[in-house]
Amino acid sequence: MNALLVVHLVLVGLLAGEEFIVRWGVQPALARLPDDAHVRARIALVQRLKVVVPILMVPAVLATVAVLVVAGSGPGLAWRTASDAALLVFLLASSLGTVPINMGVNDWDPSAPPADWSDVVRRWQRIDVLRSTAAGVAFVLAVVAAVVLLG
Repeated sequence: MNALLVVHLVLVGLLAGEEFIVRWGVQPALARLPDDAHVRARIALVQRLKVVVPILMVPAVLATVAVLVVAGSGPGLAWRTASDAALLVFLLASSLGTVPINMGVNDWDPSAPPADWSDVVRRWQRIDVLRSTAAGVAFVLAVVAAVVLLG
C-alpha cells in the first residue's frame, strides 16, 4: 500500500505542478507577447501538451482509482473522496472545456488565426483557472488523505 500511495502522490503532484506552471507561468508569459508570437506559441504549446498532459493524467487517474479501491473505507476516506472529486472536476473541465478549445487551436493557421482568437483564449483561461485549481486541490487533499491513512 505504501508504494501505491507514493506512486499516486507523485503522479497527482506532477499533474498539479504541470497545471500550476501552465496557468500561472506560461499563460501570463503568452499574454505579454505580440499577437503573432502569442498565437504561434499557443499553437506550439497545444501541440506539445496534448501529448504530455495525458501521459500524466491517465496514470494519475488509474493510481487514484487503485488507492480508492485498496484503501477502501479505511482512515482518510472522506479526504480521499474529496481529492477524487477534485480530480473529477479537473477531468470534466479538461474534457468538456479546454480539450475542445485546444483541438480548435491545434488547427489554427498561425499566419491567419480566427478573428475571435483572443476571445477563445480568454474562454480557455477562465476554464483553466478551474482546471488548474482543481488539480492542485486534488493533490493537497490526496496528501492529507495519505497522512491520515498512514496515521
